[in-house]
Amino acid sequence: MNALTESLADLQRIAIFRALQLGDMLCSVPALRALRRACPHAHIALVGLPWARNFVDRYAPLLDELIEFPGAIGFPEQAETDEHLDAFCDAMRTRRLDLAIQLHGSGGVANDIVERWGARLNAGFIQPGEAEHGGVFIPWPERLPEPARYDALMRALGSEASNLDLDIPLRASDLLECEALIDAYEIDTSRLILVHAGAQLLSRRWPVERFAHAAIALEADGWQIAITGSPGEAALTARLAAMLGDRAIDLTGKTSLGALAALVGRARLVVCNDTGVSHIAAATRSPSVVIASGSDTHRWAPLDQALHLVLADYPPCRPCAFRECPYGHPCALAIGVDKVIEAARAQLARFNLHSHREPLGSAYGK
Repeated sequence: MNALTESLADLQRIAIFRALQLGDMLCSVPALRALRRACPHAHIALVGLPWARNFVDRYAPLLDELIEFPGAIGFPEQAETDEHLDAFCDAMRTRRLDLAIQLHGSGGVANDIVERWGARLNAGFIQPGEAEHGGVFIPWPERLPEPARYDALMRALGSEASNLDLDIPLRASDLLECEALIDAYEIDTSRLILVHAGAQLLSRRWPVERFAHAAIALEADGWQIAITGSPGEAALTARLAAMLGDRAIDLTGKTSLGALAALVGRARLVVCNDTGVSHIAAATRSPSVVIASGSDTHRWAPLDQALHLVLADYPPCRPCAFRECPYGHPCALAIGVDKVIEAARAQLARFNLHSHREPLGSAYGK
């Protein structure tokens, strides 16, 4: 690792490469907070996916701009093509960046792309055996939880250690939208359990039939069940809704990110896969049961292991990066319905607060 030869506070133009989805972005928030504290006057741009424009708007105290990454070979979040990469890197060089930070992952081709932006200083992670890069690069911290990894890089750059808690700023409009949803669907937040059966990768999904059986048992206990999901998960959630019938409210596609976060903050429990909603629950301090299939739970599990109970099995093939499991999904099938019901009941008994809970927003400023 090379030391930064000048103060972070003196840097004016910074770009961060992290072209990933919601859960990944939420896990980077502690590092973004640390960077903003160290560089209060810098213009900080996120190089990310097109959807992240909403993320940048929501985290305006931390980020000033979204620069849309056009995609590249080896980056499966978008079409894997280098067709637009040269022109993109040429455009990035015209920005005359003071600092470019590779916050996308462990290194390799991501470092090569960031170096093509021509910043005065580069920072990021390197994989074992990777050639050294000029700038501030640290070995990929294999065993650290996800938020701590990126905070470690910020500390290597010279920022102060950050609180690793996730947070999600909520606006007045988010709270109003949430209240309108509660009124429209006659949601009783004192009894509300949110069930989120989706995940971007099929390998990360617990079987939807098992979600249904768990939800039926919890509804029989007297809890109100609401299904959440994105419009892209409508086919999956429709199956779940059909199994539950009038036992559940289907909110698929009916919430913005902010309203969903506000509703999660009001729920008594979230039952979900290891996906973006699990990180929203962490950011709003909402009790959860997370059925984690395929993922590296040491890396991705919420840090508060009491508030967020993670259920996982560890066959030899885990962790994996498969979109769809080629081995019959043993890690998911090992988690039985009874185990999830038991975990949910335990969380509800431990954290069932009978007073009205307001969702937490953000306490930082630019």
